[in-house]
Amino acid sequence: MKMPPFRVLTPKSLDEALQMSQELSDSGVDFDWVAGGTDLLPNYKWHINVKSHVISLSSIPELRKLSEGHIGAMVSINELAENASTHPVLAKAAKSIASVLIRKSGTVGGNICLDTRCYWVNQSETWRESIEWCYKCDCGTEADCRVIPNQNTLCVATYQADLAPVLMCLDATIHLVSPRGTRSLPLSEFFELDGMTRNVLEKGELVTHVTLPEDSAEWNGDYQKLCQRNSWDFPEAGVAVLWKGSSDDRGPSSLRVATTGLESIPILHLEEAKEALSKWSGEETVEELAESIRKAVKPVQNTWFSPSYRRKMVKVLTKRACSNLLVS
Repeated sequence: MKMPPFRVLTPKSLDEALQMSQELSDSGVDFDWVAGGTDLLPNYKWHINVKSHVISLSSIPELRKLSEGHIGAMVSINELAENASTHPVLAKAAKSIASVLIRKSGTVGGNICLDTRCYWVNQSETWRESIEWCYKCDCGTEADCRVIPNQNTLCVATYQADLAPVLMCLDATIHLVSPRGTRSLPLSEFFELDGMTRNVLEKGELVTHVTLPEDSAEWNGDYQKLCQRNSWDFPEAGVAVLWKGSSDDRGPSSLRVATTGLESIPILHLEEAKEALSKWSGEETVEELAESIRKAVKPVQNTWFSPSYRRKMVKVLTKRACSNLLVS
């Protein structure tokens, strides 16, 4: 597949990057940010929503800071996985991503902002043209969605990144910057339920870092995922379960569950976790919690495993992720 032409800009500081984005926006020029490029560049080779300019963040040192409570957007996934200060569940999720080579190139910010995927989109341009395109990448044809026919108002492409559910369970805050200033919000509020919009990032805005609260080390848990091949594929379903133990050993004092790979955004299941805590009785409650998560998710037929199988496996993954909770 031949890469389409585009111009790469390489700022040396965050201020320079923002200035470039402002100049391009003022000139009416469309552009993308690129971090590690492990998602964007394959999409460009497939001619999926290609922009004429790309601003690389690879040479901006302030985006590479990593500590227990601060994770820069340009921290590599491999560095996150191997760093001693990384929360164990987050490190496990990072280590589960693709292969070492991809983890050394891919970044935390890129993984959080991962483009949604659908097997009607993530194919070559020739293949997509042969099926008369789709809503997400219609090439100006105003094509309908291939998953939900006869509508072109909502994209149901699936969010398939691994870090977000763990970070959401850790109550992470995401920090954004643009030429208009900075803003911060809970990571759980960063995503938007549309496979094309994906998140709340505005034109010219980028992710600088993620912060974790001071009590993040007090949370235990696990991350479990379903995929075809561990060395490459994105999760067809992923479940993060984190908890704080109680002082009387009668179950957790706090509990959070989040899923990924099942809808257009990762989901933090607040109500299901709250219900489980209110009537905790050990293994029986875990069974009920897993069933409630299974019922809550709404996968569609746009990945390799069927929606019914993915929902079935969500229950299995939730129970696996809770296994240490029953013996803690």
